[in-house]
Amino acid sequence: MGDGVGVGVGGRLAGRSALVTGAARGIGRATAELFAAEGARLVLADVDGDAVTALGGALTAGGAEARTVTGDVSVPADARAMVDAVVDAYGRIDVLVANAGVLPLHTVAEATPEDWDAVMAVDGRGMFLTCKYAIERMAAAGGGSIVCLSSISGVAGQAGQAVYGPAKFVATGLTKHLAVECAPQNIRVNAVAPGTIRTDRVIRLADEPGGPEYLGAIVGRHPMGRLGEPAEVARAVLFLASDEASFVTGAVLPVDGGYLAQ
Repeated sequence: MGDGVGVGVGGRLAGRSALVTGAARGIGRATAELFAAEGARLVLADVDGDAVTALGGALTAGGAEARTVTGDVSVPADARAMVDAVVDAYGRIDVLVANAGVLPLHTVAEATPEDWDAVMAVDGRGMFLTCKYAIERMAAAGGGSIVCLSSISGVAGQAGQAVYGPAKFVATGLTKHLAVECAPQNIRVNAVAPGTIRTDRVIRLADEPGGPEYLGAIVGRHPMGRLGEPAEVARAVLFLASDEASFVTGAVLPVDGGYLAQ
């Protein structure tokens, strides 16, 4: 979409208040743009304050309600502030998209303990914290919907992802456990498991040592023979967040061009 996104009248998220973490780029940005078009009232969070502020301004100029927060999901005070910002602005939080994450590629021989800690801080601890604080607020308000960003690497093993893959298994496991735990509170918790998506981070791989070879191999493992687009993942996130998925919880929905079907 981009600048000038219009707000859909009677959209699938009309009147709903939503937090999208890692909103400045990639899947997070595509989700924010689609949610705006579907009438959501947004708080967009990212560690890159300039980029997320620019996105918020673009969506607001297009007629959406969008506010921004700069922070790190791995820091408890920051994660809580992101959730509180939605409640302060709109009175409640209806939807959380726990998208913030980092994507390093390391074999187990290459990875250091510091690499492990850095990825788990964001992709693991950060997802736990944002879910925790959102659930506290959703439970008090009578319910809500959470969509976590997992990955094909959080469902099946891949070489060269000895740090990232286990962190995405955290996302998958957290989704399933919270779905069971929070169902009595009318809180649905689901996840999407994207395949390799043409985000800025993936595009940059072409300029990194071994990157072109990695991309060529991974594209070939997707039966559809191409990379996915961020907007294709965003549409799955929208479905799970909306009332169209009212009897869906604990699901991990692949958006992967057939990768996990093999």
